[in-house]
Amino acid sequence: MRASTRPAVEWLAAAATDPRVCKRQWYGGSGTAVLTCGRFWDVLSVPEELGVLALDTLLCIPQAPGPVLADAAVRRVGFFLPPDPAGRWIGSDIRYLGHGARITVPPPHRAAGTLRWLVPPDGAGTLFVPAAVELALQQALRTLAAQADARGRCPTCGAHTAARHRVQSTGRPR
Repeated sequence: MRASTRPAVEWLAAAATDPRVCKRQWYGGSGTAVLTCGRFWDVLSVPEELGVLALDTLLCIPQAPGPVLADAAVRRVGFFLPPDPAGRWIGSDIRYLGHGARITVPPPHRAAGTLRWLVPPDGAGTLFVPAAVELALQQALRTLAAQADARGRCPTCGAHTAARHRVQSTGRPR
């Protein structure tokens, strides 16, 4: 393990019931460990397309990013947020993993199977500000809706929508 990744490994493993077992799983077992949310962080899991767009927005603000985990098998992205026992996120296909929820993670410095860090933990405990994530997700939804509208598809389900006709000043469809 590189010295620069040690703080990140220690921080992430601290969320495990037994950090030593967690590290053994990372380096000698499956390459992943199952950790419980709610003690050091919660995770907001969103569809991959939405999450990647939101992350692009979040990386443009002058604030250190929190960890972001992608799972290619289920096409989801998870943003690590401060623990919030009363946390409620409402949205289509949005999943909030709070106290007691479990998440499978690789070590901070490498991928394992379909799991990879888009932004690895920094070891200092930096997490995303929930309000910033909410605004970035809203912006991403607007972008996806505009793209879907241009393709004639519903941004939520992808179904074809009725064709729209542009009307010239003469009132005739173009």
